[in-house]
Amino acid sequence: MDILVIQKFVLWAIPVLFAITLHEVAHGWIALKLGDKTALMLGRLTINPLKHIDPLGTVLIPTVLFFLGGFIFGWAKPVPVTRANLRNPKRDMAFVAIAGPIANLLMAIFWAVVAKIGILISDGDPTAGLDWVLIYMGQAGMIINLVLMLLNLIPIPPLDGSRIVSSFIPNKWDYFYSRYELFGLILLVILLATGVLGQILWPIMAFCLHIISRLLNLPFNF
Repeated sequence: MDILVIQKFVLWAIPVLFAITLHEVAHGWIALKLGDKTALMLGRLTINPLKHIDPLGTVLIPTVLFFLGGFIFGWAKPVPVTRANLRNPKRDMAFVAIAGPIANLLMAIFWAVVAKIGILISDGDPTAGLDWVLIYMGQAGMIINLVLMLLNLIPIPPLDGSRIVSSFIPNKWDYFYSRYELFGLILLVILLATGVLGQILWPIMAFCLHIISRLLNLPFNF
């Protein structure tokens, strides 16, 4: 296997691990602030990726998608949240749910800054050195975090977007809406396999990438 491909895989793996990990930690941290200590008691409020890795969603699927050159995404073991422990369960679940996507947005900006540093110290060689590492990893971090942010905001159970919607609809509708998580997962797989998911998300993601790049004056064309 080409050594450059292996290098790129490693540089993608780091942002992926932290994107997925901090997404879940954000859920648990906000839940703690709103009265639920479940994630804290189970040792899940840590940035140690080993505590959050899901063999399928964190390792296998992102790896396969990387080498297939397709739409890269993944997931970690969900941080447990005991809804009944929240001070205002119906309202507070929306805050817990939105925390993950917000964490990904902040990380996308962080990785953009990393890429900017790489550009500032660049020696002009596009394939070697610390500058190349920072630029490439920064781009990867921007992309994966925006993918996770936008993907999770889709209002299909069990994604975060569905938890947000549930907080604003009557309980009798919420009951039927939330119980179809299995069908939601099947729908997501179909949308991914047919390429529809990429067609839906890419224009929005390209816009977000463009805005962040303009803010930091990054010479990226996505």
